[in-house]
Amino acid sequence: MERIGFLGLGLMGHGMAHNLVTKGWPLTVAAHRSRTAVEDLVGKGAVEGSIAQVAGCDIVVLCVTGSPQVESLVRQMAPHLREGAVVVDCSTSDPVSTATLAAELATRGVTLVDAPLSRTPKEAWAGTLDVMVGASDAVFARVQPVLSAFAGKIVHIGGPGDGHRMKLLNNFLSLGYAALYSEALVLAQKVGISPPRFDQVIRGGRMDCGFYQTFMGYMIEGNREAHKFTLSNAAKDLRYLEAMADAAGVANPVGNAVKNSFVAALATGGAGDADYVPHLPLFVGRANGLDMEPK
Repeated sequence: MERIGFLGLGLMGHGMAHNLVTKGWPLTVAAHRSRTAVEDLVGKGAVEGSIAQVAGCDIVVLCVTGSPQVESLVRQMAPHLREGAVVVDCSTSDPVSTATLAAELATRGVTLVDAPLSRTPKEAWAGTLDVMVGASDAVFARVQPVLSAFAGKIVHIGGPGDGHRMKLLNNFLSLGYAALYSEALVLAQKVGISPPRFDQVIRGGRMDCGFYQTFMGYMIEGNREAHKFTLSNAAKDLRYLEAMADAAGVANPVGNAVKNSFVAALATGGAGDADYVPHLPLFVGRANGLDMEPK
């Protein structure tokens, strides 16, 4: 089996790395902010190393916040990456940055694969994430067994960069739903229809979906961790979408409106590490003089 390096043991990465090591992959990890994940993985058979030692593996998986973090890590690893190695970026990154890094690594004989994720930390631990992959056919065949350790659905979207492009489109849809739900819930409350009554109509009807049910886990059940994806990460992804649309020469007015919903939430107190997407109605409500805290 190929030796796997892993950087980015946060909400998603810890569960992904857990699946790799418990399913028998030789795993080397490095700590960043917290040692808790590293100590857990070492206890399961992983090896702790430096970034240089992680870079010496056959396949290196990255799962960090976005392109600035990916760029920093790739350039730290670059002198230590071996010819023939593959770097798999599971972050939601800017496709323009992805193309630049791929070209830089190619001069060293190293391949960059974009393999962003869909679903939540719960599925990361269960090994049932969705992954959309941008890679050549040969490289996809090489990394697919590794991705299968933590993913239940793997789609080969196309060539390098296409995975990140598809991920931005995917998040445009999901975050667009979040903005719509938030505005609808606030308007409903304003005209006298409570979130539970609203939910009775939508749940089980044609407008219901898996994302709606996760999103409403906070508004109906008060579960603050129903979907642990931060408002700040959402705004970042929508800025990447805006840049992609600009580069393609495509008008994206709905995307800009959705982005503005999240940026407004950040500007009014939603930029914390525990401010998640299902909390967006709180900030839309405050802007309209309403308290949307679940009762």
